[in-house]
Amino acid sequence: MNTGHDRGSLLARMAKRSKEKPPRLSTILQLLAGSDEERILISRLVEAFADRAFGALMFIFALPNVIPMPPGTSAILGFPLVVIAAQLAVGRKTLWLPQAVMQRTIRTVDLQRIHNVTGRYVRWIERLLSPRLTFFFGPVGDRVIGAICLLMAIILFLPIPLGNMMPALAIACFSLALLERDGLMALIGLVVAVISIGILVVLGKVVWLGIKAFLRVIAIDL
Repeated sequence: MNTGHDRGSLLARMAKRSKEKPPRLSTILQLLAGSDEERILISRLVEAFADRAFGALMFIFALPNVIPMPPGTSAILGFPLVVIAAQLAVGRKTLWLPQAVMQRTIRTVDLQRIHNVTGRYVRWIERLLSPRLTFFFGPVGDRVIGAICLLMAIILFLPIPLGNMMPALAIACFSLALLERDGLMALIGLVVAVISIGILVVLGKVVWLGIKAFLRVIAIDL
């Protein structure tokens, strides 16, 4: 019995179902979390989300960094985020991922953990989302969102202690905004992104002041 293939086909059918009312992100996440496979290929996710792959995959890769996860998670998931956001920023209509990324896998247990922690909140947020302020989207708006997400992904990818949660949250907000064409959620994502940059600037200043103080102490000792 090829459970993985059957489940992958089911995901694809769900993603390509009625364009007027595609399956909610939370529905597909729940299905993925209930997979019998130990790991799920990234290529399977791309197939599952089809034309909504940009928003959906950015959400999946960003969300684990919003909640406590094993060390190194941001480095593993940050690179795909950079690749996806960069393509959105340059205006690509369909998602392309390097074969090295497509062949990567996500542990099902990690998806289960994400779903258990965030599933009800995602469903609650989805009920609040609706197409509004749609002038934020389009050929120009989507590129601007992609550029901001790219900046957030680069920050997330860097080994900055406690510096990945806010950028990941900003990307998650923008992802939901793209999926539902909700301009209000895009505005929330923009606010979170600005806060993320502010935190990064403050952390940079603190580190620089610490380095200067350390150098002064060394100079005195010498």
